[in-house]
Amino acid sequence: MASKEPNPSPPASPVSSRVDPILRNVLRYTVSAKEYKTLHDYLITRSPPAVRKRAPPPARVNSIARVGDDHNAAAIRASLRVFIASQAGLQIWDQITARLFGRGKPPKNKLKTSVFRSPNLRLSLSLSLILLLHRLLFRFLTRLRSNLTTKDADPFRRRNPRIARALTSRLAPAAGASLAGFALGVYPADQLRLTIAIYFVTRAAEYTYNLLENDGWFRDKPWWWGSWMMMPLATGQLLHAFVFDRDCFPKAYGDFILSHTPNYLQRRPAAYPPSLPWPGPDIIVDSLATMSRLKWPPFISPMLFPNNPSPLPSSLTSISPITSPSHPSIPHLSCALLHPSNPSCSKTFLTYVLTAFPPLAKFFTLVFTLFSLPRYKLYLSSPFKEVNMLAKRILRMTLFITMAIGTSWGSICFFANIFPRHFLPTQRWFLGGFLGGLWGFLERKGGRSNFLYSVRLSIDSTWKVGKKRGWWNGIKGGELGVFVMGLMVINMIYERDAMAVQGGMVRKALGFLRGEGLIDRTVGTSEEEGNREKGHVE
Repeated sequence: MASKEPNPSPPASPVSSRVDPILRNVLRYTVSAKEYKTLHDYLITRSPPAVRKRAPPPARVNSIARVGDDHNAAAIRASLRVFIASQAGLQIWDQITARLFGRGKPPKNKLKTSVFRSPNLRLSLSLSLILLLHRLLFRFLTRLRSNLTTKDADPFRRRNPRIARALTSRLAPAAGASLAGFALGVYPADQLRLTIAIYFVTRAAEYTYNLLENDGWFRDKPWWWGSWMMMPLATGQLLHAFVFDRDCFPKAYGDFILSHTPNYLQRRPAAYPPSLPWPGPDIIVDSLATMSRLKWPPFISPMLFPNNPSPLPSSLTSISPITSPSHPSIPHLSCALLHPSNPSCSKTFLTYVLTAFPPLAKFFTLVFTLFSLPRYKLYLSSPFKEVNMLAKRILRMTLFITMAIGTSWGSICFFANIFPRHFLPTQRWFLGGFLGGLWGFLERKGGRSNFLYSVRLSIDSTWKVGKKRGWWNGIKGGELGVFVMGLMVINMIYERDAMAVQGGMVRKALGFLRGEGLIDRTVGTSEEEGNREKGHVE
């Protein structure tokens, strides 16, 4: 006598074999046949008999999945999952930031908005729509291109030669699918849309350079050529905006600079009476901007000229607590503000380097150690080599940031001593930032991501400064066009030469965006290549 199964499935009757249309569509657009089989094996077979009786068997779901175009169903499944995952992630992030950064602060009264106007919901909807439309457009244009290359399409190609050449181009599906990027417009226009647009257009420029380099355009480039050359221009613009247009400057970037400037920004002395005012970092920076507009006035020491009724210009009286007791031999007002107790500019710069280096070294040691945790297997296999490389990277980055910040501040004293007062009074801030950015040469071999990050911040700041000063007017929704253009260039480069798109995760993301699965073309197996050739969709 045969042994009984612990959870036997009820026998399928002709009535039960018919799946409800609603249930059929729900299954098609939520789980694939393979996923449903796994779900059935681990959950449904262990469920109560009533659930097992109503649940269709995996073979039936597999036959349902083969009916119609599974590519469309897979695209809808992926977009729904992106929507749910992004919405959950944004809600969790809001809770984390509220708890971490909201301690000790009074709770903010949030304006109640409808669910459909929620920024998180609209961002999740925008991302899911981009994925869905991109997959559908890419699939449609790929099949259209295939049909137009057949013999039956000869009359169409003869009547419309230009359109036929465009639609049968190898890059046509990649370019046309990028129009799905306009779905970003579902999200309200704010800083995030601008940041995304700048990120994609800079990535497109980076991959374009990689493509040209792979094609041999820069075969004879000099040894010093590299992405570090963008850093002086970026830091020059950022320092100028930091002084004159701080509302157009990234706040986190500015806070990092101010927190690692121990010698040039005079802190309030511990013994200074609390009832008396003391200029903070923002007032000091604003005073330096005012000095620039006043053509860098000289320092009149109250110790040497006690009877002078106005040793400071009327617009600079707020820095009197710092400059009044300054060393009498200091000739420039800017030097009296930055290093009042030390008349030597070079000694102040050297003291800054020795003071700022250790805290920055600790900071980058923590950061790079955390980023190296995923590579723990390499540290276990060759610990001395990996630790030595990590130490070198920390030292290079620390020295680069220390010297860049110090040179930018020290250039104020340097230019005050070598330039006449009226020579480039405000433009010298750009020159000072440019000199500080030259220290990026130290990180020329592994700092491309940091250089591009600074370039993105500079582009964002330049755009805002231009709008503020009336140099240009923004086009409503213009960032959407920039985003679509950047996505289009990236897609076309990926189609032409996948190696030009740096980063395995980026290449896998582009494959997922097209519906090819999380596949890296540069390291794909022969089976994956065959699946992609057949248009297989997971």
